[in-house]
Amino acid sequence: MVVALALCSVPVVVTVTLLARQPRASASPTPVEVHSPRPGDPESMTQLWLREQIMAVLTQQAGALLRGDERGFLAAAEPKSAAVGVLRRQFRSLRALKVAAWQPKITDLPARVGTEWRVPVTFGHCFVESGCDPGPVRIETRWVEGSGVPRLVAVQPSPSVQDGPRPWEVSDLVVAVGKRTVVATTAANKSKLAAVLAEAERAAEVADRYAVDGTPPHYYEIFYAGQAEWKRWYGGDRPEWTAGYAVPVGGGHYDVVLNGKDLHSTVLDDLLRHEMTHASSLPGSGSRTGENWWLVEGVADLAAAGGRPVGRYESLPDVQRLVAGGWNGPLTKAEPGAGAADWQVSAAYGVGYLAVRHLVDRFGEQALLAFFKAVIHERKSPEQASTEVFGEPWQALHDDCVSYVRSAAS
Repeated sequence: MVVALALCSVPVVVTVTLLARQPRASASPTPVEVHSPRPGDPESMTQLWLREQIMAVLTQQAGALLRGDERGFLAAAEPKSAAVGVLRRQFRSLRALKVAAWQPKITDLPARVGTEWRVPVTFGHCFVESGCDPGPVRIETRWVEGSGVPRLVAVQPSPSVQDGPRPWEVSDLVVAVGKRTVVATTAANKSKLAAVLAEAERAAEVADRYAVDGTPPHYYEIFYAGQAEWKRWYGGDRPEWTAGYAVPVGGGHYDVVLNGKDLHSTVLDDLLRHEMTHASSLPGSGSRTGENWWLVEGVADLAAAGGRPVGRYESLPDVQRLVAGGWNGPLTKAEPGAGAADWQVSAAYGVGYLAVRHLVDRFGEQALLAFFKAVIHERKSPEQASTEVFGEPWQALHDDCVSYVRSAAS
């Protein structure tokens, strides 16, 4: 799972009321009056004015999207430009996903590129529920301006590996919406939609239990990727062994992406429980796993196992192979590398699952989730979290977990 965490420091601002009279000029600087460009105006005035005009076009476009007015949505584009086809596809995919909020924002000034203007636009958006915290996506746009009205000529997919391109940016989507899940794919995989939705609805009931902050997602968003989409959506470039991932997309939301290649129906339920548990259990901004990879993946595999006994855990033979090769910990080194063999990946997940399962067997699931919250959400050290939650030093518990993994695989 590829995730990122933005750490923000919040400065303390102290406001002091000054009783002494201050010079009028410094107390209230004169605002810049934005007007349509006149001969002799600096380039910056054209940029400021154009930004206002583009925002007006985007605001009208947002209203058209939310009320289902395709013609009004496409009116933002220059006729016969490349933007028309892109916007038409995005409109239909966004409407199918039940877009409920669409909030354009421009912070940069448009930059002149030949006869066009280039400016990135951030769209805060929600699907299904209008009251959610909008997740942002940053999209590059190019415009031409004639008779005082800017028109879109190009819309480029969001470039970030984590952020984009989002499926609705680059693919024609077919969508099914349930009570707790939204499942989308392309027309080539439309026949899979009903089965994935049914399994996702069942998986949501399990994943909800692992929302350690007490607020499971109102809706889980799941994208089923064919081979071409898997290589493109969200930047592609996942390790060869990846069957799915959950990616934070802002606003506290996660998108779950399934690799349709070799995804048999017999493992679909486990994979959905695993990835949707990431979406419910991880901090909204994502989490750097690193040394805690075993804990993050162990909790997700605990959910994926669906209450099956340890003896029926599918990766147990691979853990046995790992232990037979001399594995003796530590848990902090469990994460497999990008080039790991399939059995090594399976064994690594098995180590996480067995360690987490042992903590549940000893202390109960609620204590395990409290430990998870302290380490992953509150970023406490395992040593501190173990003392606070389990009442025992972590090193002794860690060694006990390693011993359990070895014994379970013997």
